[in-house]
Amino acid sequence: MMEVYGGNGGAAVNNKQRAMIPNKSRGEFTRNLRKDSEGFSESPDLEFEYADTDKWAAELSELYSYTEGPEFALNRKCFEEESREHVADKKWTELDAAQHRAHAMRLLDGLEVIAREKRLKVARAILYMAQGTFAECTCEAEVQHWMRYNTFLLLDVGTFSALVELLNMEIDNNAACSSAVRKPAISLADSTDLRVLLNIMYLMVETIQQDDPADKPEWRIIKETFRSELGSPLFNNEPISVMLFGMVTKFCSGHAPHFPMKKVLLLLWKSVLFTLGGFEQLQSFKVQKREELGLPPLPEDSIRVVRSMRAASPPASASDLIEQQQKRARREHKSLIKQDNLDAFNEKDPYKADDSREDEDDNDDNDNSIETETFPIDEVMPPPIPHPPSDRVSFPKGLPWAPKVREKDIENFLESSRSKFIGYTLGNDTDTVVGLPRPIHESIRTLKQHKYVSIAEIQITKEEEFQKTPLSGGEEEVEMCAIELLYQGILPSLPQYMIALLKILLAAAPTSKAKTDSINILADVLPEEMPTTVLQSMKLGVDVNRHKEIIVKAISAILLLLLKHFKLNHIYQFEYMAQHLVFANCIPLILKFFNQNIMSYITAKNSISVLDFPYCVVHELPELTAESLEAGDNNQFCWRNLFSCINLLRILNKLTKWKHSRTMMLVVFKSAPILKRALKVKQAMMQLYVLKLLKVQTKYLGRQWRKSNMKTMSAIYQKVRHRLNDDWAFGNDLDARPWDFQAEECALRANIERFNSRRYDKSHSNPDFLPVDNCLQSVLGQRVDLPEDFQMNYDLWLEREVFSKPISWEELLQ
Repeated sequence: MMEVYGGNGGAAVNNKQRAMIPNKSRGEFTRNLRKDSEGFSESPDLEFEYADTDKWAAELSELYSYTEGPEFALNRKCFEEESREHVADKKWTELDAAQHRAHAMRLLDGLEVIAREKRLKVARAILYMAQGTFAECTCEAEVQHWMRYNTFLLLDVGTFSALVELLNMEIDNNAACSSAVRKPAISLADSTDLRVLLNIMYLMVETIQQDDPADKPEWRIIKETFRSELGSPLFNNEPISVMLFGMVTKFCSGHAPHFPMKKVLLLLWKSVLFTLGGFEQLQSFKVQKREELGLPPLPEDSIRVVRSMRAASPPASASDLIEQQQKRARREHKSLIKQDNLDAFNEKDPYKADDSREDEDDNDDNDNSIETETFPIDEVMPPPIPHPPSDRVSFPKGLPWAPKVREKDIENFLESSRSKFIGYTLGNDTDTVVGLPRPIHESIRTLKQHKYVSIAEIQITKEEEFQKTPLSGGEEEVEMCAIELLYQGILPSLPQYMIALLKILLAAAPTSKAKTDSINILADVLPEEMPTTVLQSMKLGVDVNRHKEIIVKAISAILLLLLKHFKLNHIYQFEYMAQHLVFANCIPLILKFFNQNIMSYITAKNSISVLDFPYCVVHELPELTAESLEAGDNNQFCWRNLFSCINLLRILNKLTKWKHSRTMMLVVFKSAPILKRALKVKQAMMQLYVLKLLKVQTKYLGRQWRKSNMKTMSAIYQKVRHRLNDDWAFGNDLDARPWDFQAEECALRANIERFNSRRYDKSHSNPDFLPVDNCLQSVLGQRVDLPEDFQMNYDLWLEREVFSKPISWEELLQ
C-alpha cells in the first residue's frame, strides 16, 4: 500500500525512506527532527511580517536619495513665491477649501507655459504640495495628513493627466538625451525635470493607494476612478505602466542614460500594485475564480499559514560541528543508547547542539564539497534526564499544509500498479480498479481524497479545445480587466522589458563587479561635485548602497506581482513572461545574488534615519559624524533587503515549479550550497521558499548529500507541502532521467505562440477559417475604390488586358 505523509504531529517516514538513513544516524535524525519541530535556538526569530509594502513613512523616504536633501527647501521656496501674489501672508493650513482649490487650479495652468524654467518652478511648487506643505507642520503625522489632503485635491483638479503629458515630453526630449549621452559623467542635475515630475506622480500614487477608514465618500470615489484610469489606456493610449516600461528599455539601450531609474522603477511598482492589487487581493481573486470555474475551495489560506509558521534552527557550520564534538568529548558519564524508531516528539533534547549562525560554512564555499550538519560521529550520549511536566513541549498537531495530488499523479500510480499486478494498462482511466489488490484500492481512494485541480489545468484544457475546434468552439469571452489590458500593452515588447529589468537587477546586485560595459544606475544619486571630506564620502557610500537596495526591492516586487497576476489571469501569459526570464538568464542571476553572505545583506545598515523624509523636514537635524554613520540604526534587520530576498526566492520557485529542465539548471549551477547558506536567516517565510527549492532537486544530488544533510531533509518534511506519492527524499539515479532543455522549452514556446496568435494576432488569422460571401449579387454589388491613376488609364488597361488577349470560350464553358 502506498505510504501517505501525514499526520500525528510530525512528518511520517515510511520504510523506504527509513532505509536511506544509516543506522547510526537514525537516532540523531529523530532528535534533529524533534529539535526543528520545537524551533529551539539561541538566536531569536526575525520579527518580520511580509506584506505588499513597508510602512508608509519608509516607502516615502525611499523615493529620495540623501543627495536630494537640499531640494526640499527649494520646493518650499518655489511654492511660497507662487502663492505670495494670490494668498497674501496666510498659511496654506489656514486657507479654506475654495481657496485651496483655486490655488491648485492656478498652479495647474502654470504647467502649460512654454518657458521651461517657469514650468519647472511651478512643478516644484506642486511637488511641495504633494509633500504635505511640511514647513507649516510640527510632526510627521501632520505632514502625512496634509499630504493626503493635498494629493486628493491635486488629483481632483486634473494634475495627474498634465504630469503624464509633461513626462512624455521629457521622454521624447532628444536634446537632453543626446547631451546626456555625450557627457563623461552624469549627475543629479541632468535629470532635474524628470525627477520632479516622477516625484509628484509617485507621491500621488503611493498616497492614494493607502487605505484610511476616515476617508470621505467622495475621496473613495476619486480613488476607485483613479485606479481604473491608471490601468486603462487613457494616458497616451496605453496604461501608465507600459509607458514606464518604455522608459526602462530606453535607459538600458543607452539612448537616455540620464533617466532617474530608481524613481521610474518605484513608480512602475506602485502603479502595478495599485491597479492590479497586492497579495491579499490575489488570494481573494483566486478564491473567486475557483468558484466561477466550479472547483472546490482551497484547502487553506496560504498567507495565513505562512504567517503562523516558525523558523527552524538553521544547519550548523563546520566550525559549529567541531565545537560540538569537543564539548561532547569533555562529558564524563556516557552510555550507549540505541534508538531505532522515531518517537518521543514531546521530549526536549537535554544536550542540544549549540547552533551558532554567525560564521559562514567554509565547506559551502567549495561547490564540490560534501556539506555536513550537526550530526555527531557516534551515538553516545548520557541517559535522558526526567523533566517536570512544565518543561514538556506542546507540539502542534498535524502538518501546516494539506497534501495535494494532481490528476496526472493518480494516472501514473494506476499505470504502474496495473503494469505490476495485471500486465496491461488502460490509458487515462482512473476509475477501473479490477484485478488490483485491496491496499491499492485504499491508496487510490486516499489519492483522490486529496486531488487538487488548479485553475491553470482548466485553462490549458480550454485552450486545447479552442485550438482543436476553431470554428465550432465559438468566440472566447475575454474580460478586459486591468491585468488583461496590461498584458496586451506589453506583449509586443515583453522580451525586451524582461531583459532590461534583469540588466538593472544585475547592475544593482551586491555581488556584481563593476564592468565597463555595465549600465550606470547611479545617475540620480551622484552629486554634481564629488565629496571632498571623509564624512561626505561615507554619506555618499551609504546613499549609493541604499540606492541599489531600493532598486533590487522594486524590480523583485514588479516581477513577482506580474508573474502571479499573469498566472491567475491565464497560464500561458505567465509562461510567456517566465520563459523570457529564463532565456534572459534569470535563474543564474538570482543564484549569483544569493552567493554572498546573506546574513550581512539582510542586516545591512545602509540608511541614515535622521535624513529620511518626512523626519528630516520637521525636525532639527543633528550634526552627522563618521561614528554615527558607522553605527547606523538599531533595527534587527533591513526590511527592504529581507523583502527582496523572499521575492527573488519566490520568483525562482515560480520559474522552476513542474519544469524538469529548469530544475536541472538548479542542479547544474550547484545551487544547493548557496541555498543552504540562506537557511541561516531565521525567518520562516524565507526558509520555506529555500526548502521548496532544495526539495525539488534532492533526488538529483545523490545519496551522500542526503546523508550529510539530514537536518535540512527533516525541515523539508515539516515545512513544505507533501505530494503524496512524490519520491523527492529517496529518488535514485534511475529517476534522474535525461533532460533536453531545448526540446521542453520549444514545446512550451509553441503552445504559448499558438495562444498569443489565436487571442491577440487577428491580422494573421488563418484565411481558411474566415467567412466567405458566396452570393453573386452581393459580391458584384460591392463598391470597390479604385486608385486615381487606374481610372485615368482605364482605356489602356481594357485594351491591354481584355481586348488584345484571345479568349477560348469553349475551355471556359467546360
